[in-house]
Amino acid sequence: MIGIRSHPEGAVLAVRVQPGASRDRIAGEHGDRLKVAVAAPPEKGKANEAVLGVLARRLGVRVRELRLLAGLTGRDKEILVLGATPEELRERLTETDTTGDHR
Repeated sequence: MIGIRSHPEGAVLAVRVQPGASRDRIAGEHGDRLKVAVAAPPEKGKANEAVLGVLARRLGVRVRELRLLAGLTGRDKEILVLGATPEELRERLTETDTTGDHR
């Protein structure tokens, strides 16, 4: 199960990033983390920006509603989703989008 915990400002999602992938997508689970593959390289914050974009689209929020709490330079990250509850995030991640990927 993907690690999602409550935070005073919303909910925190545990993420594992795969930079330099062939395309941006949610790639399933990696242990207790949501695996996010991004085409951007892991330099100058490009992969972090791409991850926030992928998550914003999947979760139906604006990028400005996401905050990188931990993992600025590593693959394992914690992303705060402002105003969300852990239950809402779990629900949004289990829905199927129109491209066939699972949320």
